[in-house]
Amino acid sequence: MQADLIIVGAGMVGSALALALKDAGLNIVLIDSDALEVRPFSSGQPFEPRVSALSAASQRILEHLGAWPGIVGRRASPYTDMCVWDGTGTGQICFSASSVHAEVLGHIVENRVVQDALLERLKTCAAVELVAGTRLEQLQRKGNDWQLTLADGRCYRTPLVVAADGANSAIRRLAGCKTREWDYLHHAIVTSVRCAGTHQRTAWQRFTDDGPLALLPLVRNGDEHWCSIVWSCTPEQSRRLMELDDVAFAEALGTAFEERLGKVLEADPRLCIPLRQRHAKRYVQTGLALIGDAAHTIHPLAGQGVNLGFLDAAVLAEVLLHAHERGEQLSDLRVLSRFERRRMPQNLAMMAAMEGFERLFQADSVALRWLRNVGLKQVEALPGAKSLFVRQALGLTGDLPELARA
Repeated sequence: MQADLIIVGAGMVGSALALALKDAGLNIVLIDSDALEVRPFSSGQPFEPRVSALSAASQRILEHLGAWPGIVGRRASPYTDMCVWDGTGTGQICFSASSVHAEVLGHIVENRVVQDALLERLKTCAAVELVAGTRLEQLQRKGNDWQLTLADGRCYRTPLVVAADGANSAIRRLAGCKTREWDYLHHAIVTSVRCAGTHQRTAWQRFTDDGPLALLPLVRNGDEHWCSIVWSCTPEQSRRLMELDDVAFAEALGTAFEERLGKVLEADPRLCIPLRQRHAKRYVQTGLALIGDAAHTIHPLAGQGVNLGFLDAAVLAEVLLHAHERGEQLSDLRVLSRFERRRMPQNLAMMAAMEGFERLFQADSVALRWLRNVGLKQVEALPGAKSLFVRQALGLTGDLPELARA
């Protein structure tokens, strides 16, 4: 079977790319090992443990794709403020959307909610063929095409493959794409918890000796006592925390968070995720492009991973649409390199910033502890600097693709 474009990975980023290209007149195939079924949703159901902090730029992209109503119609938790402090010092900094005349800094949304809203839109697109419930087995170069062999025996040929199949991308591996990567030597524990106090529509983050701990605001049926947690800690500590029962874990979490929101009253089931930094040396080669986590994975320190992925999808769609209008070959390396030139510098800058923060707050030396405390206090006293941070958090600076513009 022949296609103009095959996207492997129908997660949030791959689905967004398919929707962005649905009106281009291309025969698009979207392949995923998942069943790709939109599941029933109830406003009172438990939270999914994996969430994303969607920026204003991501919101605009999802609005343009028609998926945003399906997200807010399910469950999305806006936040207006952010508070960060050093757990071993006195430095603290707080940001507010109102400082740049914005209504919110972003929305905390369960990944599955975003995925289902995108799938709803995809299932109405005749131009996108969904191939679900089967994984990629082989990827081979056949003349000017790629041949993809699936586990169920089906074969597809296409001049252009886009890898959106996550951090452990099969496409990246089978195509021989090189990466730079290293282990953070940390794990992230993620779950949802209910606290005695309300979250005040604020994203809270405390830097501890073992790693950052974030409580991100969630709302269920108007209840603002729920938060999603991302607790980064050493493998040994994560193992101890995962072995605790719910009551003991809630007590340990409350202590680590200085009970800023009161006692932790209950905790949902936990997931523990090893953290690893990864970045492809090239995002493209002839007839192939990597986007989202297939191209780069970063520390979940600021929840920026999916936002970078949505911008990847929006920029690649823009590049391909413009090239298609001019009659260029979409698989041409010169075309695909336009995407790489626009996205790689911005992704690297964000990765470097997150790496710098992570290393600074893990530092044990007295001088660096003093420096970060003084730095937080000085930035807190500079409204102009804080406004710059807020604009960065909104994702509305730099080389924005058309889908991310108002």
